[in-house]
Amino acid sequence: MYLQKLKNCHQNIKPFIHNTPVLTSHLLNEISGASVFFKCENFQRMGAFKMRGATNAILNLSETQKSRGVVTHSSGNFAQALSLAARSLGVKAYIVMPSGAPKVKKEAVKEYGGIIIECPPTLEDREKTAMQVQQEKGATFLHPSDNLDVILGQGTATIELLEDHPDLEYIFTPVGGGGLIAGTALAANLHGNNCKVIGGEPLAADDAYRSLLSGKIETNKTTQTIADGLKTQLGDINFPIIQKYITKIIRVEEQDIIAAMRLIWERMKIIIEPSSAVAFAALLKEKELFKGKKTGIILSGGNVDLKNLPF
Repeated sequence: MYLQKLKNCHQNIKPFIHNTPVLTSHLLNEISGASVFFKCENFQRMGAFKMRGATNAILNLSETQKSRGVVTHSSGNFAQALSLAARSLGVKAYIVMPSGAPKVKKEAVKEYGGIIIECPPTLEDREKTAMQVQQEKGATFLHPSDNLDVILGQGTATIELLEDHPDLEYIFTPVGGGGLIAGTALAANLHGNNCKVIGGEPLAADDAYRSLLSGKIETNKTTQTIADGLKTQLGDINFPIIQKYITKIIRVEEQDIIAAMRLIWERMKIIIEPSSAVAFAALLKEKELFKGKKTGIILSGGNVDLKNLPF
C-alpha cells in the first residue's frame, strides 16, 4: 500500500519542490568515524523539508476542498511551507499563529501568501482557533506532522537520498512531531537495502524516546531546548509507523546540538538550524556504534534567526 503511494507522491510533487543536493565532508567523516551523506533540505524551497509534505497534502485534496482553502496551526516551518505550497497551487492558506511568534516567522508567512490569524500562545487556543477558521471558511485542516499525506511527502527526501546512495546502512533524522522520521522510515523500509532509521531527539524534549519505551504517546512538561522545531509531540497516525519501522532514538544534550551545528556551519559552510543539527549530534553521541558505516543524515532545515545564534 505505502510503496505505490510513496511513488505516486514523489512523482506528483516533483514540479513543486527541489531535489536537494547530497553533500559530504572528509573532516566530518573523520570526526564521526562513519561515511556520512548529508541530504540538504536546508536548500529546499522555503528552507525546510516540510515543503514536501505540505505540497502533497494539498495535491490530494478534492477541487471543492482546494477552492475553500486550507488551515493549519504552526509558528514554524510548516506555517511557511503550507503558505508557499498553497500559493504554488492557487489555494488560500489560513495560518493560525500564536501572538508571541517571532516577527521574522510572521513576515515569512505573509511573504509566501499565508493569511495569518493570531491566537493566544497555548495549544488549546491554537486548535480552537483553527477549528473556528474551518467552520467559518470551510477550509480543510492539515496537521503539520500527523497526516498521512504529509508523512508520505516527507518520505520523498529519503527516496532521493537512496536513489543517489542505495547502499546506505543507516539514516538519521531529528524527531519532533514525528512526520519526518515516520516518512523516512517508510521510505527506507520500502526503498533501502536493510537500511535502518535512527532518530535524534533533545534530552530536554524526549517525549518520542519515552513513548517508544511506554508504548503510548507521551508529552513533555517542559521543552527548554534550543531545537525549537522539535518541541511538538507524536500523533496517532505517525506513532504506529515509528514503533514498527525505526531502530532507536538517541537523546542529545544542548551542548551536543550546538557543537554539531557549529561543526556543520564551520566545516561544510552551510546554514542549518538547531533542530537540523540534532540528527548529526545523535550520530556523534554514539559514534562507536556506527564506525565505518555508510550513513545518511537528513538536514531538515536552515531557517535560523541570525540575531539569536548559539555561538
